[in-house]
Order: sequence, then C-alpha cells, then structure tokens
Amino acid sequence: MTDNQETAEAEDVTPSGRSSTLPLRPPCERLPGPKSSVCSRSYFVVVMVFFHVYIINVIALLFYVHYSSSSGQEDASRSRDAPSGVHHHQQQRPESRRAPPSKLEFVRDVSLTRIEGIRVGHVQKVSLVPGKVHEMRTLSLKPLLFEIPGFLSDDECRVVMQLAQLKGLMESQLMVQEGQEELAKELNLSPEEIFNLLDINQDGQLQLQEILTHSRVRDGIWLTPENLREIYAGLKADKDDNGLLSLEEFRLLSNDAFQRFLLQRGVKRSQLVRNSRHTWLYQGKGAHRVLQEIKERVTRLTRMPPTLVDLSEPLQVVRYEEGGHYHAHHDSGPVYPETACSHTRLAANTSTPFETSCRYITVLFYLNSVDGGGETAFPVADNRTYDEVCLIQNDVDLMDTRRNCDKSNLRVKPTKGTAVFWYNYLSDGRGWVGEQDEYALHGGCVVTRGTKWIANKWINVDPDYQRQARYQQLVSQLPEEENDEDPTMNTDLQKPSIHQDL
Repeated sequence: MTDNQETAEAEDVTPSGRSSTLPLRPPCERLPGPKSSVCSRSYFVVVMVFFHVYIINVIALLFYVHYSSSSGQEDASRSRDAPSGVHHHQQQRPESRRAPPSKLEFVRDVSLTRIEGIRVGHVQKVSLVPGKVHEMRTLSLKPLLFEIPGFLSDDECRVVMQLAQLKGLMESQLMVQEGQEELAKELNLSPEEIFNLLDINQDGQLQLQEILTHSRVRDGIWLTPENLREIYAGLKADKDDNGLLSLEEFRLLSNDAFQRFLLQRGVKRSQLVRNSRHTWLYQGKGAHRVLQEIKERVTRLTRMPPTLVDLSEPLQVVRYEEGGHYHAHHDSGPVYPETACSHTRLAANTSTPFETSCRYITVLFYLNSVDGGGETAFPVADNRTYDEVCLIQNDVDLMDTRRNCDKSNLRVKPTKGTAVFWYNYLSDGRGWVGEQDEYALHGGCVVTRGTKWIANKWINVDPDYQRQARYQQLVSQLPEEENDEDPTMNTDLQKPSIHQDL
C-alpha cells in the first residue's frame, strides 16, 4: 500500500463539508461515540422492577412460613392427647371433645408387621435379649406358626409359676355354663332359625358332628358321638333312629334339653371341653420385673406396636394336672359386622350379644417339661383344605385331644423355656387384620403323667380399624393411674433388623 493510499483512507469529511485528517488507529479498535441516555435509563428501570418484585416475593414467603408454623404448632398441641399411630381427619375443638367417638374418622396409617414363614423348617435369628441370639423355626405355614427354644430361662419359668401360685388359680371352666337360655331369649330365634344355624352343610338334617359342635360351644361339655346317641335315646329325639335330626324332630326338643339331661345324669371333669386351673398376672407398671421383661420380649419377637401389646390381655398362667386336657379350639372367633371384640367393646357404641376375644397373635410358653403327654396339637396344620364337618369322620374326632392327639398333623412337645407363637387371623392385604385363620385350630393333649404348666400372652387387635383407633384414643384420655398398662415403650422394640435369616 502507497503513502497516498494511506492518506486517502485516513481522510474524513466534517459536517461542514470540509475534509479533515484523523489519526491512524488499530483495525480492531472501536470508534468512540456518544452513549444513549435513553437505553441506560430503560435498563435501570427494568432492573429495579425485577429487584422490587424479588423483594416482595421474599417477604411474602417469610409471612407464609411464619403463619404455617404457627398453625402447625396449634394443631400439634390439639392432637397431643391422640394415641400413637392414630390420627383423625379433623381435630376436635376443645368444647366438642366429649362428642361421641363414632363421629371421628381415623386415617389408616398403621401397618401390622407380619413375619414371613418362608417354608417349614426355615430358621431365623432373633435378637431378643442383650448378648444372646435365639433361633426361630417355622413349624407350619397354615397357620403361620413358629417355635423359639430357650425363650424363657429356668429362673423366669420358676418365678412365673410361683407368682401364679401366690395369687391363686381357679377352675378354667364351670361344669355347665350359664346364661345360654337368656341369650337365646334375647336373640328371639325361632326353632327354624336355630336349625339353619346348626345345619352347616344345609342338607335339611342335623348330623352328629353338627350337634356336637353346637353342644361343645354352648354347654362347654365335650360329648362324643356315643354320648350323643345315648342322649338321643334318653330324650327319644331320634324317632326313626337314623342318627339324624330332621326339622320336625328338632322342634320337639326344648332349647335347653341337652343341658337338662346332662345335669340330671351328672358330668365328669373328663367330659369338659377344658380341664385345668388358671390365673392372670398383670404386666404393667409396678408388676414384677420378670413379667415386664417377658412383655418387652414378646414385643420384640412379634414386632407389634408396643401400644397394642400394652393394651392386650394380661399374662395367663395355666396348670394341667394328670388327666388335664383342652380339646381343639380357636383362641379367637370370626368377626362379623354384628360382632364386638371384648377389649374394644366400650368403643363399639353398639349393643350386641355376639362378642369374641379378637386375639390376633398367641404366644404360648412352656414353663416345665412334662413327664408324659401334654403336647400342643394342631389337627389340620398345613392341610390343603379346611372343612369343619370333616373333622369328625367314622367316629374319629380330630378335635378330641383325649383320644386322637396322635392323629393331628402337628404336635409340639412341651419343653421348659420354649415358646411357640402363631397368628389367629390372616392379613387383609393392607397391613391390618383380615379373616380368621381356621387352620389355627389347636388343643392341649391329655397329660398322662406329671403336671403341665404353660403361660399364654395374647395380643388383641380389633379387625375394625376405626374401633381399635377409638379404643386407643379413649384409653389415652384416661388419667394415668386408671390405665391398666404403661403406654410408653422403647420404640427400638419395633426395629425389623432383629429378624435375620440364618
């Protein structure tokens, strides 16, 4: 490039039309020029608007957090008396606390842990006491049944038996139960309605086993098919002598005909459904240290909420002398809409003649080793099907633990310190109590030699979640000295990690 060309490139024209010469500058340098005051002002206004909006949002957020926390504290203070694990949709105002509990609707936010059996013979490690690991073996899947050797120490077994003797044991069953006639009158059932209730297979005739089942539940007397035939003959009930009762023949019998006949003839102790003596031992505050420790150990074993264990029945201690027995039975009956659970009856807000114990779990402890007999029999454990009528076939009664214990599917030998536990109900599939497990039928075989001591710890749960929740709330509102059990327990007892596969 020549000097003339460089001069021409450096020339410029002034506003007056005259040319002027500008100094040379680097090619990448921008020309200086006047800044636009309008753009700068607009930019400033936009920034300030966004800044103020941001500040307003922050202030609004702080107010929201403040009032939300205040409201939460008020709700917490209002629900402080609610039972653990149970909440209702709308908190009551102080002036409406005495409203009927049926108006409350509780949220199902509690799930009952159910231990898996895996398979028969499966062994799990269970940490129940510090420094010791127990083995829990699956004995059956129907019912879900486990055995834990060494659950109680020899000293603990001795203390429990001594406490029971100190308190005194009573007869487990009267010779003939009373109050059945009054119940029948209250229900106001016709002979036809009673007949249909007893006719399990609905064939229009009452078989021996159908009458036997009714008599055992009603009168507490264990009749054999031979006994029943004698009664038929004595009452001249079976006119055609075919061993069956038709509706016409049944109408001729009074409601308490069997009971009156048995009272006239006399009833032996061996004919009772249950032949034993028992007592109840309190396990709450102030109870013997061993009894409280057993309750805590049961909570760890079953992984049930401590509150449910606390509000369940006390420990039952039972002694069977030689010849003692308990024929096959269920610890808890089926629950229908018209049935009330014994432990939550106050919260049911209904009057019903039907009541059952609602024992979700049974934990049975052997307090001594029996010299002869005394096994716990499960007649239909792990059967493919269950049919009540088929329990008595060809005069062989699987429920008769005096005669046919050897025919049960499963028998557990009583060994000192060993515990067995099983579920009396199935799961409803949503973490609560479902239908009764009919395979949980069990009984105590006759003691042929020596004495048998056992203890039972039942965990009561109402299949009706709303009723159970109302009951827990009612108990929580009682003064502390009126509570039967201590509602406070170590929450570590519910940790699922204490159960491990071996």
